[in-house]
Amino acid sequence: MKTKLRNFFTMAMMAVMSSALFAQGSANQSYWVHEDVVKPGMMAEYEVVCKELIGHMKTHNIQGAGWIATNTSDNRYLYVSPIANMADLDKSVFKELSEKMGQEAMSALFARMDKCYDTEQDYIIHLDADLSYQPGGIDQNPEGQNYRKFHYLYVTPGNRAAVKEKMKAVKNMFASKGSKVHYRVYRSGFGTRGEFYMVAVAAKDAVDHAQMSKANQELMGEDGGKVMWDLMNNLLSYEEYTGMMRPDMAYSPSN
Repeated sequence: MKTKLRNFFTMAMMAVMSSALFAQGSANQSYWVHEDVVKPGMMAEYEVVCKELIGHMKTHNIQGAGWIATNTSDNRYLYVSPIANMADLDKSVFKELSEKMGQEAMSALFARMDKCYDTEQDYIIHLDADLSYQPGGIDQNPEGQNYRKFHYLYVTPGNRAAVKEKMKAVKNMFASKGSKVHYRVYRSGFGTRGEFYMVAVAAKDAVDHAQMSKANQELMGEDGGKVMWDLMNNLLSYEEYTGMMRPDMAYSPSN
């Protein structure tokens, strides 16, 4: 495993959190994201190694650790841990796992993971509860809804204010119509590739998402279409990805 991924697990073990933190994020909660771009032919091996590492963490009940995980249709695996501030990135309790698991065994595990990918990235994103539409409260993991659509809305410094206003208009439209399609919005932060808003939509599966989208489009009508087009017309670019939450690759310590 390369240095950055080692640093991710160091960071994840440092990030003090509970399930409530991920369920009800504050309006400006920041998250550190570690992203591995896994080779298509190595995805199975990658998951085996990651699950082995998580198994060691569970066996030794490493405290002060926690992250949620997702993987996308373009072979990216994202691990998300909450942070209080940038100073948190300098803290490390990785020594605990090394001592309990054994340095030699851990290095061997990391070496196997090294072969699974050539690209990895680390960056920070910020939850924007004001732009999110989730009437029941912010919840990153709605029960029974592990399917995800990730919408990346790229902006420029010159039009960020306009895009924000257009996103407020979209939220107001969803709220006024009582839309059943809920979403969370995250703002790009330190280390991201460009400036963007990321909109995450949860569903049970692809069929459920398609049905919700169709019903929502009918509910919004022409007025909703105009509001959405007004937003899209102000973007620098737009990307969409399908993903799945991976509770089997997430970690939180036992009490």
